[in-house]
Amino acid sequence: MLEFFSASTRAVNAKRGITECMESALGKDVSDCDLVVIHASIGHHFSELTAQVRQLAPKARVVAASCCGIVGKEGVSESMKDIAIMAVRGKEFAVSHADGIYGYNSYEKCREIARDLYTQDSGINMIYFLASGIDIDNDACIAGIESVFGNEVTIFGATSSDNMHGVISFQAVDDQVFEHAAFMVGFSDPGLSVETQATHGFVAIGEPMVVTKAEGYKILELDGKPAWTEFLNRLGLPESANCGDSIPIGALAEELSPELATEYGNRHILRVVTHHVGDTILYATTIKEGTRLWLTTRDEDLIFNEMDRMVNMMVERIKGRKLLAVFHADCLARGKFLFNRILKEELVNRMQFPFSAGGECPPWLGMYGFGEFARLGGKNMYHNYTTALYAIYRK
Repeated sequence: MLEFFSASTRAVNAKRGITECMESALGKDVSDCDLVVIHASIGHHFSELTAQVRQLAPKARVVAASCCGIVGKEGVSESMKDIAIMAVRGKEFAVSHADGIYGYNSYEKCREIARDLYTQDSGINMIYFLASGIDIDNDACIAGIESVFGNEVTIFGATSSDNMHGVISFQAVDDQVFEHAAFMVGFSDPGLSVETQATHGFVAIGEPMVVTKAEGYKILELDGKPAWTEFLNRLGLPESANCGDSIPIGALAEELSPELATEYGNRHILRVVTHHVGDTILYATTIKEGTRLWLTTRDEDLIFNEMDRMVNMMVERIKGRKLLAVFHADCLARGKFLFNRILKEELVNRMQFPFSAGGECPPWLGMYGFGEFARLGGKNMYHNYTTALYAIYRK
């Protein structure tokens, strides 16, 4: 039977920060845990973070990912030295990973990881998935996982990030640290289930660009022009601009069906551009020629209203069941790069309070990353620029 515990801190010293989190989450006996999930800002050396966990809890598996800030039950922080953990007690899980995952091999790599998970434990019914947020085809990742587990398995998680520059992100498994890896934690406690949902609150504007040439996850042309150059031109950015310049203002919107739009609370799903090679945009998902892409603007009232709507829907769906933990993936552009501190903290408070009991927030592990996984229309889906929440409860 799985149990979840969380803590977060802002600490210059990695060892001290991990020790503080472990003691706050688990109490005196920090060695008594079986899995530790770490989210940390890129100001930390990930080898030091994982090594300290393994020293304190030698039997525990450890997975970690870089981010642009964390959200814990203690609140939100976006410094270069943030650490947050979710510690798990129990044996009903399996861990697997693969290095060298890119857009062109995302399906094969994720199928490889999923096969290893299934070999370890065929009873897995939910998968926490975290991969590099740079140069990856997230649609292909989902398809690779579902080729082994079917589309009934719920995939939740995020893509790791840096401090919004789109240069490098880190993933770690036990004592290994990677720059372009993916890992999965499969949970198989038969008494557990997970509710997932995402929302963004942006609005499409102007006339769309049309993808006139594409290959898989690569956009070669927009409106018959070199893709990256035309993207910058539409944003009003100079040719010298990079992904760090475009991410805060460059959310691209794809139109949803009316049915999905009603569930989502928005007519469009968003995509982020975190990498390009010359004039080729490496898109976050598979893209077809003829797809229309709108630029967007944020609507702060809609962001708050739709998040309230999402949280209330989730709380209603799990009513009467024991909430054990909440995993949380948030777009880094919704953090300090989108809101000032007051609005950001209000947003987090309004998402956490409805899940709280007796004034106490449940174990909570959130990150500001490059993208989020959550179900939409009954299917596993990849999102960008959203708040995505994953509530694990006992049936």
